[in-house]
Amino acid sequence: MSAKLNEVQNATVGMTVGCIEVLCLQPLNYCKNMVQQGQPLSADPRKLYRGVGANCVNMGSCTMIQFVVGGSLKNYVSGGDKSYKLTPLQEMGCGIGAGVTSAFVGCPLELVMIQQQRKGGNTLSTLQSIANPNHILRGWVGTAVREGLWTCGYLSIPPIVRGFLMDKYPEKFDTEAKARVPAALLGGLFACYLTHPFDTIKTCMQGDIERKTYGSFTETAASIWKESSLPGFYRGATFRYGRMVIAVGMMDFLQSAIGPMLYPEAFK
Repeated sequence: MSAKLNEVQNATVGMTVGCIEVLCLQPLNYCKNMVQQGQPLSADPRKLYRGVGANCVNMGSCTMIQFVVGGSLKNYVSGGDKSYKLTPLQEMGCGIGAGVTSAFVGCPLELVMIQQQRKGGNTLSTLQSIANPNHILRGWVGTAVREGLWTCGYLSIPPIVRGFLMDKYPEKFDTEAKARVPAALLGGLFACYLTHPFDTIKTCMQGDIERKTYGSFTETAASIWKESSLPGFYRGATFRYGRMVIAVGMMDFLQSAIGPMLYPEAFK
């Protein structure tokens, strides 16, 4: 998200970045979801990429919303002054606000993807099976917390870390490319391990829309704790952290590269 771009431009950049990330990293997302639900893994590409269409729409639209809302919040905080440098807390607040907003779109789309990964079937039949007011926003609380911190992790933490490293250690980090790796590692670590318990609860709820094992948010949390205590909330964390480190670095680079590529006049 950039305060230099308008809402439509931020939306275009966000949609592009989100779709590229999904197409590259969908297999890691599949593995994470299956492990969280205690389901067997498969190396079959047809299963690894099952639900990729819904996830492309999900990540594309959510990233688009995050870029638009985040850019608007940054613009509001800066008072429209493009030379204004946001404080770390302002950066993080804008990221969290953008992520929570995107959960209203992301939650139903992830429900479609997880149902496809769990049960198979095409997108149309899956949509028909979940077309119920009781299902559409199932897992929203977990999605909102996760997206708020995830957006902060990939949109706000990397610029803060990059700026700190380049200011404090200019001899080692004399370019953004050199500072991007540690920024991605820290952003991914922040986004993954703080949010993973909420993601596990959400994934279990969305994989069990019949509510045979998992009921409400608190009931699901209690069930996971009873099954395997604290480690149960971190099932699939290895796959998710691997994906997030790659994704944070990728999205940090793509948002800074695609914006000027598509709209060079805004960055003059």
